[in-house]
Amino acid sequence: MFYRLHCFSILIIIFIANEFIMAIETPKYNLLKKEGRFEIREYVPMVIAKTEVKANYRDATYTGFRRIANYIFGANKKQMNIEMTAPVISYESQSQNKYDIIFVMPKKHSLVDLPEPNYDNVTLELKQLGKTVVITFGGWATEGRVIYYTKLLDDFIKKKNLEIRSTYMVAQYNSPWALPPFRKNEILAMIY
Repeated sequence: MFYRLHCFSILIIIFIANEFIMAIETPKYNLLKKEGRFEIREYVPMVIAKTEVKANYRDATYTGFRRIANYIFGANKKQMNIEMTAPVISYESQSQNKYDIIFVMPKKHSLVDLPEPNYDNVTLELKQLGKTVVITFGGWATEGRVIYYTKLLDDFIKKKNLEIRSTYMVAQYNSPWALPPFRKNEILAMIY
């Protein structure tokens, strides 16, 4: 009996901690349509920190995350700490085997008041996702799972006669230590 109560207590703590982690700021959008796990959204413009990494998907996401995390944790000209937001977004850049990794900056910041990064491999810019189509899924966003959910999203896009205007992007909302049952990920693409 004690063992079951102990396990139940641990699960409640994990759930509460996950809810606290998920309470961080996310990009603002208007939900235009929802159909099961698919959504069509209209994002407002956002300021991002971006880095390009030449590596496979897994290594690129780790390296890119570390670079931008360093920037927001003070590796910038003002040594300023910037609040963490979610999600971390990754997508294949124009060159093959290169990925862009981006963090959305808190909405209270503009391009003007954000400090310049200490390193040339992190840049700041205004990102306009605009209208997007999205699929949400849980667990780890491994390369295999990203391929699987991208195919589901692609099938939905074809079924709805939508036209995409970007590569597919992977949005990961949780910290690396969040357990798979509590993780949230999305695949999204900009549409016309």
